[in-house]
Order: sequence, then structure tokens, then C-alpha cells
Amino acid sequence: MRKLLDLRAFAVALTATLITLLMVWAGSRDLQNFDAALVAYLFGTLFAVFGIVYRYTVWIQRPPTSVYFWRSFRVLFSREFLHFFAYTAKDFFRNIVSQRFIFKRGMKRGAAHLLMAVGCTLAFAITIPLTFGWIHFTLVPESGLDPSTPNIYTAHFFGFEVMNFPVESITAFFAFGALNWCSLLVIIGATYFLQKRLKAPGLIAVQTFEGDILPLLLLILVSLTGLGLTLDYKFMKGQTFEFMAVTHAFCVIVFLIWMPFGKFFHIIQRPAQIGAHIYREVGKRKGMQVCKITGREFATRLHIKDLKTITAKMGFNLENEKGESLLDYSPEGKRDLLARAHLNAREASGKYFG
Repeated sequence: MRKLLDLRAFAVALTATLITLLMVWAGSRDLQNFDAALVAYLFGTLFAVFGIVYRYTVWIQRPPTSVYFWRSFRVLFSREFLHFFAYTAKDFFRNIVSQRFIFKRGMKRGAAHLLMAVGCTLAFAITIPLTFGWIHFTLVPESGLDPSTPNIYTAHFFGFEVMNFPVESITAFFAFGALNWCSLLVIIGATYFLQKRLKAPGLIAVQTFEGDILPLLLLILVSLTGLGLTLDYKFMKGQTFEFMAVTHAFCVIVFLIWMPFGKFFHIIQRPAQIGAHIYREVGKRKGMQVCKITGREFATRLHIKDLKTITAKMGFNLENEKGESLLDYSPEGKRDLLARAHLNAREASGKYFG
């Protein structure tokens, strides 16, 4: 059982789930502001929290990931904090906010990925506080009793009144319709990638349904059923609301359950890429490793030093009897060593061919 279950990751994930429950209880004022109709979404979110934290904890315990993770934290809280804080902020904006790493692969691809990223991020930022009862809206009683005055709603955050706004105002338009705009962004982006995966021969040859097609279908289904709720309310007077609500809830819960196991997990992993960039920057400051054969720089000395430590922990001995490590050579140098070994073997056998 212990081989199948990481006890440390399980404890961390369980703690994170319990903290989330405590935050729901506190933020909704002892569940006073919690909407019981959203309880299914809450359980789906709690499952996602447990699964994501469990997998992430297992991931950062791996020797290579652990090196990047902890060295990044040490750097951020060292004497070079100001320099690397600015570097981290710049890297975060470049690769997380503006998605520049995707735009390098093509403008259309970058734009579609950015639409999905913005749509999903905003949707999570809206739905999680609503599900947890941190945000809720109430109708001002006086406005509801007087038919001659417009309805006024009050927005509450953690039980505190934040602002009042008329139901026909611009504020209400964006507050109550934000998820619709998020859905449109996600549908446009996900549809672009789906049609590419259904038409491009290169992608068809290597893709899998659960790894590449299912995530896109889930995003589109969640968005379409979410829009369906609004369309039913606006144009069908709620005639299909129950069906749309159940269908949307089903799609969202499947999406949340799938997050820790499928391709969606890269959403959680992506910010950790900043740590790898910090690690590389620190390594450059400490000097570069020069290949013993080619005489060229190919990696940082810090990276090679950590690689030697990691490979030793994993049970690999890459050193010869002279104490020389294979990691001290660049890829070109390793190919040169292999060619020399073949030549020496053929010289020793007396046969160069056959």
C-alpha cells in the first residue's frame, strides 16, 4: 500500500483540503452565505484540490524537480532578492501573462492559447469565490418593493457589503455576464486547437483521445452548457433550466475531477517554469561548464554539479576509475567518446569492417 500511496503527499493534500473547507466555512460566515445549490460543485472542487496538491507534492519530491524548487526559494530569499524579484516579475509577465512562449510557435496558436488561458483564469477567479460563498449578491428590499424604481443589488465579499449597483447598469452587465464572455473566449481557443488536432496528420499520428482530445472537448462542453443556462434564462423563460443546470454541473464536475490526472495539470505546473529560469540565471552567474573534448561551454557548472548529485541519489554511477564523470562532456563530446570507443574496440579486434 505504501508503494502505491505517498504518505507525505497524502498528508499535505489532506491538510490543504481541510484548510479549504475551513476557508469555505469562515468566508461564508458559518455557511450562512453558502448556496446549497452549489454543493456538487464544492465537492468537485475539493476533489480537485486534493488531487492537485497530492500530485504536485509527489512531483516536487522528485530529485530534479526538488533541486529547481528549493534553489529557487533560496535565491528569492537571499541577498540578491531584489534582482531576482524583478527578474521573476518580468518572467511571470512574459511567459504566464502574455504567453510569449506559445507565440513563438505561431501567431494563431499563441492567440488561441491566450484566449483559453484568459477565459479559464477569469472563470476560476469568478466561480471559486461564488462556490465557496465568499461572494454573493442580494437585492435591496426597498428597490424590490417599489415597481417604479430599478432593482438594486448589493455585492458582498466575505459577508461585508462592497457596493450597490442597478440591475440594468454596466456594472451588472459585466458582473452577471462575465462568465459568458469567458465561455466565448474558451470556445474560440479550444475549437481552434480541436480542429487542428482533427486535421493535422502529424498531430493525429501521435495524439491520444484522453490526453489531447478529451481536455478540449471538456472545455468546450463546460463553456457551451454554461452559455446554455443564460440562453435559457433570456430567451426560453427557464423551460429547459433543469436539464441545462444538471448537464452543466456534470461537465464541470468531470472537468474538476480530470484536472489532477490529465493534461490540465500543466496549468498548475507552468508557473514552476519560472523557478527553472531563475535556476539557469543563477547558474550563469556562477560560471559555465566547458566540455573537455570540444572546449566549448554547454551548461552551467551549477547544473552539472546538481546533475552529479541527482544521478548518484538515483543509483547511477557515471564516473570511470579515474573519477571522471560522463556529465562533464557536452552532447557532442559524448558522441565523440562513443566514436572513439567503437574505434578502439575495432582496433583491438583487428577488424574495421564486418
